[in-house]
Amino acid sequence: MFFAINRQEAGKLLAKELHDYKGTDTVVYALPRGGVVLGFQVAKALNVPLDIIITRKIGHPDNPEYAVCAVTEEGESVCNEFEKSLLDPVWLKKEMEKEQEEALRRRKTYLGDRKHIAAHGKTAIVVDDGIATGLTIFAAIQALKKEKPKKIIVAVPVAPHDMALKLRKEVDDVVTLEDTDNYLGSVGAYYGDFPQVGDQEVIELLESK
Repeated sequence: MFFAINRQEAGKLLAKELHDYKGTDTVVYALPRGGVVLGFQVAKALNVPLDIIITRKIGHPDNPEYAVCAVTEEGESVCNEFEKSLLDPVWLKKEMEKEQEEALRRRKTYLGDRKHIAAHGKTAIVVDDGIATGLTIFAAIQALKKEKPKKIIVAVPVAPHDMALKLRKEVDDVVTLEDTDNYLGSVGAYYGDFPQVGDQEVIELLESK
């Protein structure tokens, strides 16, 4: 069973599984905030550029931790269609607009005037610290596909088995340290130390890469 001391260790373990991409025409796209900690370790080990791809979760009005949709910086969304059908569309539209604004704020905060690295013709490795509902990573894949990369790889330490199967239908490869039928219910359960990652840490990691 996968278990890491912290995100830094998980990133190093993930990088070992991705060693074939070292020094190739590859870009690591990390999902802020937690995914950037792992993405930094992966990009450093592979000697490839690090960028971010920002998608924002829309939490259920009765349980904000439970994702019903995810939205990209461009305002495109991926939803649990059953859950979406039960929600007030006016509420959902407002939430999507709010989270799209937050995604744009984060890009400006994290990268300033630095340009996004286009994935066109490259191998794009999408990194996060784990997958639960999968909506934010599916939204990230949707956004990246528009850039026409040569290949998309999803690299995460842990994912529920059914989610990994769905992802494999959408991308060229899924690299996990654990793909499990006995998912523990939250990403944090697979880490000894799983603190909230702040904006400043993300900024420092991106600047140091």
